Amino acid sequence: MYVDCVNCGLVFEREQGYFVGAIYINYAVTVIVVFAGYFALDRWLNLALAWQLIVWGLFAVIFPMLFFRHARSLWLSFDYLFNPDDGPGNTQG
Repeated sequence: MYVDCVNCGLVFEREQGYFVGAIYINYAVTVIVVFAGYFALDRWLNLALAWQLIVWGLFAVIFPMLFFRHARSLWLSFDYLFNPDDGPGNTQG
């Protein structure tokens, strides 16, 4: 990940533990997609439970790794939305 934004200078790296909220976002999105997908496939394709567990188990392992950068961006966006004083060109430390 870049150290800061090339457009506005917002520093991405924060203090230790800052991105724990991004982990919660990542987990919540994964759980919502898995549950919704499970019930959708169960309703429309009527897949057996074993196949559902295989499909959604693999998804639950791979998706969070691919989505984590987006979760970090969402967490930074929420922080910037609710704490705009810590804006572009900020210096943490």
